[in-house]
Amino acid sequence: MEAKNKRLKIGVFGGARGYTMIQVLFSHDKADLVAVCDKYEPLLDKVKEKAKELGTEVACYNNFEDFLNHPELDAVVLANYATEHVPFAIRCMKAGKHVLSEVLPCETMAEAVELIEAVEETGMVYAYAENYCYMQHSFEMWQRYQSGEMGEAHYGEGEYIHDCSSIWPRCTYGDRNHWRNRLYATFYCTHSLGPLIAMTGLRPKSVVGFETNPIKGGLLAKGTAGLAGIEMVTMENGAVFKSIHGGLKREPGSINYQLYCDKGVMESGRHFSRHPERSVGNCLYVYKEGEELCKGDWEKYDPDCQIARDGRLKSGIESHAGSDFYPTHCFIEKILGGEDGKWSIDVYQAVDMGICGILAWRSVLNGNTPMAVPNLRNQEERDAWRNDRACTTPEKAGDELLPISSHEELLVDPGDEVYEEIRRLWLAGEKQK
Repeated sequence: MEAKNKRLKIGVFGGARGYTMIQVLFSHDKADLVAVCDKYEPLLDKVKEKAKELGTEVACYNNFEDFLNHPELDAVVLANYATEHVPFAIRCMKAGKHVLSEVLPCETMAEAVELIEAVEETGMVYAYAENYCYMQHSFEMWQRYQSGEMGEAHYGEGEYIHDCSSIWPRCTYGDRNHWRNRLYATFYCTHSLGPLIAMTGLRPKSVVGFETNPIKGGLLAKGTAGLAGIEMVTMENGAVFKSIHGGLKREPGSINYQLYCDKGVMESGRHFSRHPERSVGNCLYVYKEGEELCKGDWEKYDPDCQIARDGRLKSGIESHAGSDFYPTHCFIEKILGGEDGKWSIDVYQAVDMGICGILAWRSVLNGNTPMAVPNLRNQEERDAWRNDRACTTPEKAGDELLPISSHEELLVDPGDEVYEEIRRLWLAGEKQK
């Protein structure tokens, strides 16, 4: 680990989603933002303007080669497209840079093996920026479970419902080949499943996947299948976790977690109020059984968004209910050997979260049959997956290309005019109707 009193020099690759990490680094007391890379010049201009406002300088690059060769770069935040993280993570680590990867960790089983082995071979710090693990309610559940007060987990539910249909133009820019347009139902699973894995520290053993039926007037008319996915995951101790995510109809969306344990249950508030600064969804309900069976007490409270429940950090970052601060902060702390580094999500747990969605899709395509989830910590389990590149990205999958839906009616090309209209809306700054 680096010396605790060193200020890290960190670069961000991807200025759209990465702008949140850029904001964190502009104000962090143990790191400096020194470089940003993006192919879209207006995003770089935005960074330059903010740096000038703050009286500092940030090098801006429009190509990755020059960015990676920036002098004295200690670490890189990968906020590029969700299906492209592994190749860049490996290049960064082999160049001696620590890596914080945005969601998702990998697109294929082969990439999962390659990523783990690159971390092991280089010895660099890899951390996974699954911000939903650090929501006020989920982070509190994580800390309380790890304290031992709730006992062992038996059943959990994670729910991430987010209807993106109205904002699809700014999600995909009308690009037919955008990764979101080839997104199958179970792929984007770590917002719902990830917090349950982080809370308990349990490893998945098997998964069964499901895909919902199409929504009339949903994302199909916008160039993608856009269905909700469900994963039923059996954990190493026999516990079962249900994960559901996707664009089902409700507003505001739902971010909800439940965890049933030996001594009771923890669950987050599901429904949100309309007040912009206060949502019931951030509150936590905890039931703990007493000495007599079936009798106990309930707590209801709003957890503070803080590290280790001691109030030492108030980030000022508001995106994703304040949770966006913590993946970057804990990554920095892990590199420096600080106390808060223990909350950083490592490569093994990141891969566990991600490959459940990959294997759940195989389950869907095979009639919802259970799929064993390998423990890729063990070298002897890696060879079976080392060359498995099955996915929905044609240039990566080759002859292992998978369909983006199990519903045949969703596999019909919608036509260039659909993507042209979405691009027109994006350029005009309009929402999809």
